[in-house]
Amino acid sequence: MALWGFDFWQWLALLQHELLLFAGVFFLVGAIDDIAVDLSWLWLKLTGRAKTPQFRRFELQGRALHAPVAIFIPAWQEAEVIGDTIGHTLSSWPQRQLRLYIGCYRNDPATIAAAMSAADGDPRLRIVIHDRTGPTTKADCLNRLYEAMCDDERRSGRSYGMAVFHDAEDLVDPAALGLLDRAVGEGTDFAQIPVEPLPQAKSRWLGSHYCEEFAEAHGKAMVVRDALGAALPAAGVGCAVSRKALHRLCERHTDQRPFSSESLTEDYELGLSVAETGGTCRFIRARGDDGLLIATRAFFPARLDHVVRQKTRWVHGIALQGWDRTGWGAGLVEIWMRARDRRGPMTALVLLFGYTLLALTALSWAAIGLGYGEPVELSPFLKWLLVANLVFFVWRALFRFAFTAREYGVGEGFMAVLRIPVTNIIAIMAGRRAIFAYAKTLTGSAVVWDKTPHTTHPARIAPASAGAA
Repeated sequence: MALWGFDFWQWLALLQHELLLFAGVFFLVGAIDDIAVDLSWLWLKLTGRAKTPQFRRFELQGRALHAPVAIFIPAWQEAEVIGDTIGHTLSSWPQRQLRLYIGCYRNDPATIAAAMSAADGDPRLRIVIHDRTGPTTKADCLNRLYEAMCDDERRSGRSYGMAVFHDAEDLVDPAALGLLDRAVGEGTDFAQIPVEPLPQAKSRWLGSHYCEEFAEAHGKAMVVRDALGAALPAAGVGCAVSRKALHRLCERHTDQRPFSSESLTEDYELGLSVAETGGTCRFIRARGDDGLLIATRAFFPARLDHVVRQKTRWVHGIALQGWDRTGWGAGLVEIWMRARDRRGPMTALVLLFGYTLLALTALSWAAIGLGYGEPVELSPFLKWLLVANLVFFVWRALFRFAFTAREYGVGEGFMAVLRIPVTNIIAIMAGRRAIFAYAKTLTGSAVVWDKTPHTTHPARIAPASAGAA
């Protein structure tokens, strides 16, 4: 049966051609963007501007703080891990000027009880009960912790020098607090150290795929952003903000709080906001004398629905909310970096078209083999496009392997390349879910903390991976 002079197989060939053109062009645009960052990083390495300094862990761990430090950890339904985080954090950071603020909700008695049982009489721990029913948003919980810190400052007559942000499932590095305090004490307003997801033997394809993402993001992209002078997005963990910078953030809001309660990615906005208020920002990538990164470690989600939920929150908050919440900044470099941050939905669409093209190509080859169609002759431009994308794909796969192998070993480096299709499928699923979630907020739906659950803490399973056992 023919339609407008074309039979089914001819229509299939036409659709295949158009998808190839669309996907090929946008894959090439994305590849050029990525390679521009790769080449920038290579230039920084060759010129010696991307050196990774080394410190003695013991000296940083015992370093006297330049001023009191507040550690903020918001927690909603974290009863299974919050006790391990509290115990490990307080034992890893022995400084008496530290105070650990744990934000709990009044309707989450299990987390409150777990935090209380982990206190072990340490006066540096303060459990803050939110007067609102949870979950609200992580930003709202952090605002409550900020208020508790201000109350303590008024009562004691002493101000904190900085606030450090962490999540309830984090395994802090014993050397991290001394390193962050050193940076803030030298005049930095915002400092971020790397995040290093831990590989998961029981989730090689899902939970472990975060390894290569952060290996490249915090081994290359953030290094380039820092060197180019672009604003640095916070990871929400392993980052510190000076007290004066927090005060400037409060002045930006009518409620005099540092975070916007309706934000889904207050961590991402944190670093950008500090830069916009004139603060000095630094990404600090350093190693201990054992060769391991001074970094925050954690087990990331290992179930498909949990992974997609987390990635959805990132795409929703950064790529979609970011358009109206953080704008585009000033200068070509800033615009470039924020455009990279917001590629998620477009990347998901192009990947969807790419995998659809693969399916159509397989169907077309089968039809040709059975005698139902004829091969389509590609134009010189399409041939060039395919070759260019293949070359750039090999380039990107080599970089992914190298950055992952550097931190996790050659075996995990090969797995990072094999996981590329899995990563792409997750991106497609999260992009679709984020667009629908964002559309709901445009109709007036409330934004809530759509967090992922945590059941296993690294301190129980892999304490040696903290780098300072």
